[in-house]
Amino acid sequence: MRLLLVEDDSMIGEAVLDLLRAEHYAVDWVRDGEMADTALRTQDYDLVLLDLGLPRRDGLDVLRALRARRQRVPVLIATARDAVQQRIEGLDAGADDYVLKPYDLHELLARLRALLRRAAGRAEPVYEHQGICINPATREVTAQGQPVQLSAREWAVLEPLLARPGLVLSRAQLEEKLYGWKDEISSNAVEVYIHGLRRKLGPGLIQNVRGVGYMVPKAGP
Repeated sequence: MRLLLVEDDSMIGEAVLDLLRAEHYAVDWVRDGEMADTALRTQDYDLVLLDLGLPRRDGLDVLRALRARRQRVPVLIATARDAVQQRIEGLDAGADDYVLKPYDLHELLARLRALLRRAAGRAEPVYEHQGICINPATREVTAQGQPVQLSAREWAVLEPLLARPGLVLSRAQLEEKLYGWKDEISSNAVEVYIHGLRRKLGPGLIQNVRGVGYMVPKAGP
């Protein structure tokens, strides 16, 4: 999953960036509202963690512009504990949830997972499909009840495919789940991770859609 972190405080930004990368998210970090708006216009993200008090352009303005473009990416706003009116304005402007500063990092991760589930059209915290079960909170994977060890990037490829069976993701879309701006992308990375997943989880779980990309097929009747 690829996230956009919008935070002008260097100490908070570095702590959250380290936390999210330790959880195997691909993260881009910007520090003002203009950079955030540019990133959101030009890149696709699975979620945005948005501070509201930003230099150059207010976070609420960035959020309103995002929703005016009909972009549906989930937005988690970060606000101070005493900024009740700001929280109300953020939710009314199109935010999906908020977290209070200074935030507990474990609560932040739980809220991120909940928003990502909702965006995928799921309520259950564990994804199960054709005998494959993944738990985003613990990063545990089982196949037919047996634990399977995946690398961080194998997980990053599997999760979006298993979250929405029947949805085809192109190689470029999967690369976006794997890498942030500063990461070097190898030309055949997605194919390598798909090969590893097929070896560990079975050859039929992830299918090629010729000329388009990859998908986990929907379960039969």
